[in-house]
Amino acid sequence: MPGRCLVLLFAALALAALLPAGAGAAPGGASQATAQLPAVGSTPYDRQGMWIWYVSASDGGSAAQIIARAKRYGIGTVYVKAGDGSGTWSQFNTSLVQALHQGGLDVCAWQFVYGDKPLAEARVGAAAVAKGADCLVIDAESDYEGKYAAADRYVQALRGRIGPTFPVSLSGFPYVDYHPSFPYSVFLGPGGATYNQPQMYWKAIGASVRTVFEHTYLFNRLWGHPIYPIGQTYEAPSRADLIRFRRFAQSFGDQPPSWWDWQETSAAGWGAIGATTAGPIVGYRPALTQPILKRGSKGDLVVWAQEHLLGAGLALPVTGIFGKQTYNAVRAFQTAHGLWADGTIGTSTWQALLAIEPVRQPWSGAGTKTGGGAAASREIPPSRPLSASLPAKAYEIPPGPRP
Repeated sequence: MPGRCLVLLFAALALAALLPAGAGAAPGGASQATAQLPAVGSTPYDRQGMWIWYVSASDGGSAAQIIARAKRYGIGTVYVKAGDGSGTWSQFNTSLVQALHQGGLDVCAWQFVYGDKPLAEARVGAAAVAKGADCLVIDAESDYEGKYAAADRYVQALRGRIGPTFPVSLSGFPYVDYHPSFPYSVFLGPGGATYNQPQMYWKAIGASVRTVFEHTYLFNRLWGHPIYPIGQTYEAPSRADLIRFRRFAQSFGDQPPSWWDWQETSAAGWGAIGATTAGPIVGYRPALTQPILKRGSKGDLVVWAQEHLLGAGLALPVTGIFGKQTYNAVRAFQTAHGLWADGTIGTSTWQALLAIEPVRQPWSGAGTKTGGGAAASREIPPSRPLSASLPAKAYEIPPGPRP
């Protein structure tokens, strides 16, 4: 289930190092910038949403009552669990989807994935789409850390079944910097999900609503996909915080939030998510700086930068480790783009890099052949970057029961 399968290790770390260093100039162009926020579209993600874990525990499983409550409190999209690992959930079925559609709701399927049987997991996701889902959510968390080949197999198999344009999002850890071995660059890379729904459960994390937004968006903007925040209604957060979350969502790009989850939302919680807000936070402007990568940096963000450097025509291995070769490649890229050539990736360098199409890595070996002649029939064996062995720095959200 979104965000309830994690472990809190370092509470103090969750409150430290949330923002880039100041608003002034920094190496690699890490200055107060003019980065563009993603535009709001017209997808199911663009309606306020509510997540359903167990249909039977959500208004007694009555589609009519679910529709009535959704209309009363401004919910336009419901996210219904459709699978866990390689198993489908019978609660997500054509009859339910059709009934909710007739009630004016968009219906998104979500599946929890582990990476042990990625091809089977892809079949589960595709089956939910075939039952009429308007979008699909990949809920990938700690089980997928380090599993680059599995993630690659999953997204390739999924897209092969549902097509390249069907709306797919990733719902996972909000604090990218805490999870250097998680394959964000695969799930949100070329051919993967094109919407991002981080699990921003501020009360469970033990931080303010503002802190969670600032930390999450600082790193998640780098994937280049619209960010639709998931807030929490479990653990009885205050009405003020629920409304504050909605207002910060407006301040950070106006993508409406969704909420975890239906069965744990109190009457007061429903009232808060259905209340009229006063709009974005008055006088607040999100900082649009980007995080800094330099020699010694490690993790999936380095993988992402290296894939973009490859896309720019520079030769270097994709290791997830920012060493001498990456440093030299960054300097060459900066020189070619009229940037300060210090070998550090900051805001200005990120902006130039993100304008380049990244080169997708064949971590699974599937669909990629070696050499020519007789060797052309051999697939590259599965692999992963060196950073895939790194442990998580912390887990933001305490553990909960897994569905």
